[in-house]
Amino acid sequence: MTRQTAILETAQSQGRVLVDELAERLNVSPHTIRRDINALCEQGKLRRLHGGAEFIEGSSNLPYSTRSALNVAAKKQIAGQVAALIPDGATLFFSIGTTPALVAAALAEREGLTIVTNNLNAAMALSEAPGARIILPGGTLRLPDRDILGAQVLDLFRGYRADFAIYGVGGIDSDGSLLDFHEEEVQIRQTLRDNARASILVADVSKFGRRAAAVGGRLEEADRIVIDQRPAAPFDALLEPVRDQLIIAGEAA
Repeated sequence: MTRQTAILETAQSQGRVLVDELAERLNVSPHTIRRDINALCEQGKLRRLHGGAEFIEGSSNLPYSTRSALNVAAKKQIAGQVAALIPDGATLFFSIGTTPALVAAALAEREGLTIVTNNLNAAMALSEAPGARIILPGGTLRLPDRDILGAQVLDLFRGYRADFAIYGVGGIDSDGSLLDFHEEEVQIRQTLRDNARASILVADVSKFGRRAAAVGGRLEEADRIVIDQRPAAPFDALLEPVRDQLIIAGEAA
């Protein structure tokens, strides 16, 4: 992980970063941290504050290359826990997102899977799994995310019944509502959940409190909720009503 990626990850999870704290943690000079923060501000990823910077919350998502480098260890912990729930021969829906793609990678040695997805990264991760059958929709390939959007995606998920739907989310609001960056992403997520016998929501802790414009679905609607660690207040209160559905990968490892 690069230093700027580490700074951005910290800002995303904590909301803001301070120059002196980062300099001590990353073992570099405050001048070096200021230079990194200036670069991230120029890229529109952070906003300067006195003594540091804050993460820019908005209606647009971070670039895929940035998201794929954020919280990787946590996402791999989540992926390992989800993989333990999936038997050989299962039919799986995968939503878009970096965490579902890592779940797919964790299943690469499972046999006889049927995969229905609009997430090309997930499809490629399972392309050499023994006996895998991979079903993709037509539509527009969104780059650099490598996911497919359009009406044909909804038609595809409506035409299959999966054993498990594995889906991520853009953010989780303080009332337990699930957020995404576009209405179409919400519609697809809800459709694959509705057409599966069991649904698994995967979300690292940075998703709690992360803002996105489109709303649809709720935390408690998932049959399993797999996270890496408990969120801070006030979001920790969301976990008590779903404790029987919850797997905390950091505690289960």
